[in-house]
Amino acid sequence: MTHPTSVLIEVPAHTLGLDIGDRVCVYRDVLGDGRRGKRGEVPTERTALGAFFQNLEPSRVVMEACTQSHWISRLAKTSGHEVLVANPRKLESLSKSDKKTDENDAEFLARKGRVDVEALHAIQHCSPEVQVDRELIQARALLVRNRVSVVNHVRSVVKVHGYRLKSCSTECFVKKGWPQIPEELRPALESMFEVLRMVSGQIDELEKKIAALTKSRYPVARMLSDRFPGIGVLTATSFVLRLEDPKRFSSSRQVGAYLGLVPRKQQSGEYDPQLHITKAGDKELRRLLVLAANYILGRFCKDCDLRRFGERVARGGGKNDRKRAKVAVARKLAVLMHLMWKRGEVYDPQYQTKLSGELQAS
Repeated sequence: MTHPTSVLIEVPAHTLGLDIGDRVCVYRDVLGDGRRGKRGEVPTERTALGAFFQNLEPSRVVMEACTQSHWISRLAKTSGHEVLVANPRKLESLSKSDKKTDENDAEFLARKGRVDVEALHAIQHCSPEVQVDRELIQARALLVRNRVSVVNHVRSVVKVHGYRLKSCSTECFVKKGWPQIPEELRPALESMFEVLRMVSGQIDELEKKIAALTKSRYPVARMLSDRFPGIGVLTATSFVLRLEDPKRFSSSRQVGAYLGLVPRKQQSGEYDPQLHITKAGDKELRRLLVLAANYILGRFCKDCDLRRFGERVARGGGKNDRKRAKVAVARKLAVLMHLMWKRGEVYDPQYQTKLSGELQAS
């Protein structure tokens, strides 16, 4: 999803608000002079919506971003309509309405899209090819979460019976965990380890597919993973697939906000509290960037500007200071990755350090 590239100010003859439901889409047409037009329902199916858009007069179609807005928006565009996909995070008045119905929602979207396009904070969905490639990342993320759940279940069962398994990574748990399982618990937990072996095998297969995909279609991801500390092929590919086009952001600093790595603001007069990050955008990519930041701040990463920056943020030494440092490094890492991608430059992990040395020498 991207930020709007232009602001539409011309009032169209027809603005269609489309409230997308799992089974039915409710629509309301608002005419150019503000009068209500047609309303109705269409099954949320490709054939039915395709026929509906084909028979619809040229219109500005407005919908909220949701699970099915990707293919529905593309279907409307291929039928010759102008499409706006509203950012639901910016439409609190819609979700908190005292008279919230599907028809009212559709009319609200239509009227906003008719004269107040900026209020929609319109986004743009990725291409169909990129969306399909993203499914590999999402599938792996789901399997990883399931594997963690199974490992936690096994550890919990063992602990309930008065035993404790040694610490090890989730990836190594299948090999290192089974020999530690007490004999009386093996019949109950044997199936859990079978699941872990199967899931781990599927994760390995997906990682091979992602690596092959990166090599054939997204060489820039390989470039980013080679140049930035803590960034592997998976994180770099997720980053490239999510941003898709580096030119969509006028400033690299916008990437931090796009990925939900900037703090919320609730300033009023002298009241300006320190709030948590917004957590907007791709949750999995944000998690991967924080993991990369954790590596940069860990003991195995070489000295670099990002590490020094994080250490300055975590100077207090407390647990919350450490968390803030990880998020700050993740945000700065995302900004630098976009900057290098956009400019086509080589990242120097010691650039700031060298620059400071040169200034002191002069």
